[in-house]
Amino acid sequence: MSYLSVLESLRGGGARAWVDRALRGDLHGVHHPLGFVCLPLEREGGDGVCLHLWSARLGQAHSTTSQIHCHSWDLVSHVLYGQVRNVHAIVTDAADDATHQVFEVVSGADGDRIAPTGRTVRHATGLVEVFGPGQTYTLAAGRFHSSVVAEDGEAATIALGSGRPGSHDLSLGPLRTRSHHVSRRPLDAEETALAVALITARLEA
Repeated sequence: MSYLSVLESLRGGGARAWVDRALRGDLHGVHHPLGFVCLPLEREGGDGVCLHLWSARLGQAHSTTSQIHCHSWDLVSHVLYGQVRNVHAIVTDAADDATHQVFEVVSGADGDRIAPTGRTVRHATGLVEVFGPGQTYTLAAGRFHSSVVAEDGEAATIALGSGRPGSHDLSLGPLRTRSHHVSRRPLDAEETALAVALITARLEA
């Protein structure tokens, strides 16, 4: 399994078969601060592949900044089931009338180190795209957005990321929030089994 092989599977209509194989592997998921469960499957240099699962049955971590963020990598996201809204954010620099500040998020084995960059901004909602089962969308590194699933809704995606040198993971957050560290809680064996069962059941329905 590699980033390129997964991308080729998506382009060839083989997402379902690829997921079936991936779910038989040794999975170590985490509760992501953006509200989904992340099952990392592949990491090779600056490229990575994960399964993202939104389900109220698995609980939800909460962001200390906001849902609006941008990646240091180009995203390809394929919706396996459910509906995902890709909400673009228009972010403009601001001073006296700023509503948020920009944080850099540096992720490591011990979690996320989140620090203000000194940049203050305002934001507005831009293009809102809606994607359903079997659809694929892309998002360039550095584009602010949020991924929205209906409250109590269920959705799962294959997320592929290809790192772009010089880019950073950023998030918008409150003006008064200071530097801090957030741990990502790993899924235990029971939660992992439930995540696999939820995805398998929906794909077989």
